[in-house]
Amino acid sequence: MKIAQDTVVTMHYVLKNDNGDIIDQSNEDSGPLSILQGHGNIIPGLEEELFGKIKGESFSATVEPTKGYGEYNEHMVQIVPLSGFRSDDENEKLETGMQVEVETNQGRAVALVTNIEGEEVTLDLNHPLAGETLNFEIEIVDVRAAEEDEISHGHAHGPHGHHH
Repeated sequence: MKIAQDTVVTMHYVLKNDNGDIIDQSNEDSGPLSILQGHGNIIPGLEEELFGKIKGESFSATVEPTKGYGEYNEHMVQIVPLSGFRSDDENEKLETGMQVEVETNQGRAVALVTNIEGEEVTLDLNHPLAGETLNFEIEIVDVRAAEEDEISHGHAHGPHGHHH
């Protein structure tokens, strides 16, 4: 069976950046990743590459930022007052490199603390992989037709899907 709209694809993957550093990968503990094809469960560039592949196939895919996590956007970097991060817990000290949850116009988002200077905190709301070219090594473990409830829920169920 070829990968098509509304198939469930189970795959092992390794994701590297352009320097060859491994950013993410499936492993023995987590098992392979299962996704419902054609429902935006993964980045568009990788989803496009999967169409037409079959069980047992291995391939490489390079995904440009526009079809990955987007270009890096300078407007997503904001300076906010440190006073907004005061905590009752004195052990919780805000540090550069920490990820914090913030409230935005679009709802809650995760931001990276990139700088703390005096009473100003610089937050980067870009996805950590924004602007990165993504290099995938993919091995298709299984392909099957999706079940009705998977299609209506918009994601894969079963041993490696969302519902265990």
